[in-house]
Amino acid sequence: MKLTEVLNDETTRAQIIEDVVRLVDGEVGKQRGISGVAVKAGYKLVQGVKPGFVRNVVGALLPEFATALEPIREQALSQGQSVSSYFQAHAPQIAEALLAVTDRKAQRSEHGSVKGAYSKLRGSARKNVESAVPGLGAIVEKYT
Repeated sequence: MKLTEVLNDETTRAQIIEDVVRLVDGEVGKQRGISGVAVKAGYKLVQGVKPGFVRNVVGALLPEFATALEPIREQALSQGQSVSSYFQAHAPQIAEALLAVTDRKAQRSEHGSVKGAYSKLRGSARKNVESAVPGLGAIVEKYT
């Protein structure tokens, strides 16, 4: 079943959102050093904009993420690879596909503080997103 089709089931969609939020929380928690402090502070700021903001953003972005990830998932399967191993091997490409989605979303945001925090963190975002790609691959594989 395609990732975009899986999202049509509300229960599954809710489970995916929770899994992605846990993945993001875990990745933020792993950050160390000065850049880690900046990532954690930016994340805390974004969470403080309104309760449930991160969960809501994940939910809002999920259809666009699924659309961006579906061709990559299909490529993995066409090559006879597991989705999770393919994601791990192609983390830079997948990170850029995801960041293209978040870049568009950030540009459309009406929250100046969110735009500012995103702008400050965008430079280091690729490395952080790449780090999360294997976990994301496991989530995609779990639900498809």
